[in-house]
Order: sequence, then C-alpha cells, then structure tokens
Amino acid sequence: MTPAARQQAAIEILDVILDGEASEKALTSWGRRNRYAGSKDRAAVRDHVFTALRCRRSFAVLGGSQTGRGLILGALRAEGIDPPTVFSGQGYGPSALTEEEAVKPEGFASDAERLDIPDWLWDSFSASLGAEAEPAAKALQSRAPVHLRANLLRGSREAAIEALAEEGVTCIPHPASETALDVTEGQRRVRNSTSFADGLVELQDAASQAVVDQLPLQDGIRVLDFCAGGGGKSLAMAAKAKLDVFAYDANSSRMNDLPLRAQRAGADITCLSEDEVDRKAPFDLVLCDVPCSGSGSWRRAPEGKWRLTREILDETRLLQRQILDDAAELVSDAGHLAYATCSMLDEENSAQIQGFLERNAGWSLLRQDSWQVQNGTDGFFVAVLTRAS
Repeated sequence: MTPAARQQAAIEILDVILDGEASEKALTSWGRRNRYAGSKDRAAVRDHVFTALRCRRSFAVLGGSQTGRGLILGALRAEGIDPPTVFSGQGYGPSALTEEEAVKPEGFASDAERLDIPDWLWDSFSASLGAEAEPAAKALQSRAPVHLRANLLRGSREAAIEALAEEGVTCIPHPASETALDVTEGQRRVRNSTSFADGLVELQDAASQAVVDQLPLQDGIRVLDFCAGGGGKSLAMAAKAKLDVFAYDANSSRMNDLPLRAQRAGADITCLSEDEVDRKAPFDLVLCDVPCSGSGSWRRAPEGKWRLTREILDETRLLQRQILDDAAELVSDAGHLAYATCSMLDEENSAQIQGFLERNAGWSLLRQDSWQVQNGTDGFFVAVLTRAS
C-alpha cells in the first residue's frame, strides 16, 4: 500500500468507529476484507487510527469536521505535512481537498479542545493535576510506551534483558519498579518471543507494577485480588513472595485466560466464584483494582475518553464506593485493604479513600501514592489501609 492508501484506509475505519463500532473490531474487519495488506500496512493503518482517536477533538478542529476524513486532515496539519501531498486522489489515496477543506481553521476555542479533554471533564482533570494538567493531557495525545514485567519466578530482570536482546527486543530498566522494563526497540516482536512464551516476562505497565510494590506482601499471607480482570496484578503479587493468591472478578469470563497465564509464569493462583470468596474469607490482604474512568490509560484505550460522561463517571464512583465497603468485610482483623485505579482524577482516588475512612470507623490510611502519564508510565493511584492498631 502507498502511504496515501494507508491514510485512506484509516479514514474508512475511523468513519466506522465514529458510527459506534469498537476500534479493535473495526480494524479486524478491515484486515479481513483487505487481505492484500501486509503486516507493515496493517501496523501503519492502526497507528493512524489510534493517533486520530487520541487527538479526536483537536484534529477535528484542524481538519474541519468530526469525520474520518476530517481527523486525518487534522492529523496532517498537526504534523506539519502539506495536505495536498496526501489528499491528491492518486495511488488509492484520499480525493483532493475541496475549497472548504483547503481553508485552515484559525485556532482552538479552549484549552480542553486543544488538549483533547472533554469540556465537562476539564475542571476535574485540571483541579486534580494542577500545574501538571497540560503536560498530562499532552502525554495522553501520544502513543503509550511498551513496558514489561520481569517475572522473578522465572529469572532476574537482567536475565530477561539478555534473553530478549537475543530475540531482537531491546529493553532498559524502568525506574518505577525493580521489575519493570521499557522496550526501546522491537516492541512488536514481544508477543511472539520465546521469552514471552516461556513466562520470563509479562506485558504490564511500569506503574501497575509499582502499585504491587506498595503492597504489604510477605511469605505465608493469604491475598485476594478482588477485581482481578485478566490477572496481571495477581501474577505480579505471586512473584513477589510465597503467598496464597486468590483471584475473583464479578465478570468471571475476564479471568478465563488466567489459569494458562499462571501456568506459563510458574505461579499458583486460585480463581474463586462469588460464593467461594465468602467461604475463603478472611484474607490478610484484599486488593481492589476497581473499575474507573481509565483516564490514566487513555493513550492505550482512547475511545474511553470520548465515551465517558458525567453520568457514567458518577455511576462508576458509586460502584467504587460499594466495592471498597464490600471488600473491607473480607479483610482479617489485622489485615490490609488496598485500593487502586488507573485514573488521575482525585474524585476517584483520594476522595474515595477519604469517604471510606469517614464511613468506616477503625480503619486508617497506611500509605498512598500516584503515578502520572507525563512521567513515563500510565496514570495510577494506590492507597493501603489497615485496621490493625
């Protein structure tokens, strides 16, 4: 495919996504219909689509419309590329610009528009991040790094770096966690590498690993990952100490791959049903990596930024509150409760912890920490609570 043809493909896929189709489904469907497209073509088209989704507001302004064509036109202008070099109608590329499209817009109406944050969310976002709001928003406009976790059950971080290097994947240690690796070359080779297949490494953001570093893990304790999802933090905890690790998720299908992942990693993790959680309680540590806005991971899942509404966020906050209260009942008398989000919004983070402490006498905050996207990780928050005297 020519570069212009790749842009045209992105336009067509974006129109499908803007009509309500999930991005991954739209990309997969396009790939099946266009089997002539090679792996490099598919990767390039994917990059165009996700860049446009991350910058959907600002590109729509620069391109003059909230359409696939408008977003790609806006992307070219944002990159300083002369649009007629792509919009020429040649080589299966986009048709030539109309007179109206050829007129470049004057500018942005607000910081939220320029920085690709929904208007309704800007006040909460900027209040939460203060002077770091603009750097964080700009980071969310860019592609996320690829991070790996060195699985200490299989070998050291240094051993993982060496093994991956032999397979054409270059990594350097990431400062956020003693197990974290930043992939600097060969990102697309990771999933097909022997190191990955043998469980030497797992794909996991460095801040997600840092969350686990903050947990009071020690040999012999019983740990429940209460909102386990795919089990990334279950696996990370199992590699930190000799624990009895249990995993539960209200949507049990999200854990379908966890047994296989645990086997590959050499970890012993028991998946529980809702009834089994109650029977196995109490636990020495309960981790609640709760559903959230996902604002800390919008680089990876940009559709979430545009589909989030105030009503959805308020409902999510109520769910977070309920999960915290329910999980507290599963903690042993001298145990710990950990609360985590991949959000940078105070209303989902410190405000939730303050509300929990006000509702639940006898609990105290042991520690809390946060990570922000402009510092080289996803945005994460963790708080560790205890009712031990």
